[in-house]
Amino acid sequence: MGYADLHIHSLHSFDGTASISAILKYISTRTDLNILAITDHDTLAGVSEAVELAPKYDLQVIPGCEVSTRDGHVLCLFVDHLIASGLSLLETVMRVGDQGGLCIAAHPQAKGVKSLRFSTIAETLQNKDAARILVGIEAFNGGLIITRGNPLIQKMAGVFPLAQVGGSDAHLLKMIGQGSFWFEGNTIQELKNAILNYTTIPRHGHGLSTATVVTSYIPAFLLKLMGWVSWNAAPDAPIRLTNWMKVRTMKAITESI
Repeated sequence: MGYADLHIHSLHSFDGTASISAILKYISTRTDLNILAITDHDTLAGVSEAVELAPKYDLQVIPGCEVSTRDGHVLCLFVDHLIASGLSLLETVMRVGDQGGLCIAAHPQAKGVKSLRFSTIAETLQNKDAARILVGIEAFNGGLIITRGNPLIQKMAGVFPLAQVGGSDAHLLKMIGQGSFWFEGNTIQELKNAILNYTTIPRHGHGLSTATVVTSYIPAFLLKLMGWVSWNAAPDAPIRLTNWMKVRTMKAITESI
């Protein structure tokens, strides 16, 4: 069996607090996840690094991002080119399909964040082409305080002909895997097949608490604003707090020589 978390944010999201390397290190040593997706807000900036580094951590990465449609957020997976924000859900889904990708409705009907309404999802699924691309829905989101365990969300998610998944929506290392899902197999292709065949099973973690926001996330976010994030130099090294701006500058200098 395999476990996946396809909703993870890195420092490339304005509200992310960890580097790609730290995320991979944390997953490989602190979780049972096999597959992940880096889904930063409206950017693919960290995807190539994640795909390149993942084998060193014995992990598999699906390229993706969380796109801000005008109707709400949607996870766009298996994409190589960024989809513009601000489009309708239908137009976004169709553009993902042009790249051979798939979409998952992120935190539907959630409060406090721009989310897709069930009515918009239903309307989009009436388009037969779009229904082959929008194939999943987050029945559980570990990163939302108010609605992560809302029974109505889980009940309504089961109404749609969509794979039900869990996602951590992690913006902090300790949140990774607090929403995930099980699938038969352990490869990306087997995961994709499970989504397309609606056989995924969501897993509920502890989720984000108010205490975690106050004691962990806010301090990490403030440090990120000052240039400091969780970082991992190598798979056999520990995760450390590092000034990622200096690391990025040194890397650019090294690559230019």
